Amino acid sequence: MTAHQPLYDSRYGGMAQAVPDISTPVIDQLMTHRSVRAFRADAVSDAQLSAMIAAAQSAASSSNLQVWSVVAVRDQAVRDQLAEFAGNQAHIRQAPLQLVWLADLSRLERVAAAEGRPSDALDYTEMFLTAVIDAALAAQNAVAAAESMGLATVYIGGMRNRPEDVARVLKLPPKTFAVFGMCVGHEDDARPASVKPRLPQSAVLHHESYSTEQDDAVAAYNAAMARFYEAQKMDVKGNWSIHSAKRVAGPASLSGRDRLVDALKALGFSLK
Repeated sequence: MTAHQPLYDSRYGGMAQAVPDISTPVIDQLMTHRSVRAFRADAVSDAQLSAMIAAAQSAASSSNLQVWSVVAVRDQAVRDQLAEFAGNQAHIRQAPLQLVWLADLSRLERVAAAEGRPSDALDYTEMFLTAVIDAALAAQNAVAAAESMGLATVYIGGMRNRPEDVARVLKLPPKTFAVFGMCVGHEDDARPASVKPRLPQSAVLHHESYSTEQDDAVAAYNAAMARFYEAQKMDVKGNWSIHSAKRVAGPASLSGRDRLVDALKALGFSLK
């Protein structure tokens, strides 16, 4: 057994998994990532926030366009509003810092206007997708930085439930969209989170071409998640496959995000 076998056992829920004979401090840290939903009241310092943003800005950016921004929200009243918009998630109210990550095409529109140049390409879906990708890459770097400083995080996809309301409260300009939020703080040790197992690599890693022969991998994962649900005393009806199938069953399962195209157009994205 290698020294990092326990990391793989946790990440893959005890499923048989080849453990590479390689380890670095960065890989080990990433392997221990957890979504934390219980936080102490201790503040996240300005220095910690600045370090996270520096890490975020060190992520790759398509053509160096840097079409993302982030709004740091500490004000309790604003966090309460964001929590309401995102399905009344208590940890948004509780975590001392909420970072709202934005696909931001407004800055380039202003830059082009200042140069007296057109910016018609911003109306195309490609540019919106570029901004979403840039924001996601930046945010994940920020998560890694936060965890390296002993902080805890959880992403908040619920920011997309009511995007116009989020834009109004955060005073976002047109062509700016909240892709997701992120709670940041110090984990409440009395309610610790656990590493959630992921699909076996055989389900996500394809060699040379895509393979749909993944039934065994998904079956093994269903069993691993059943063990996880039981250990965490989570009242989940059915296995991972059933839970996931319910999530994609139809528009009613999207928590209001079925109208996302209309919301994006209202926020200034033409999506040609």
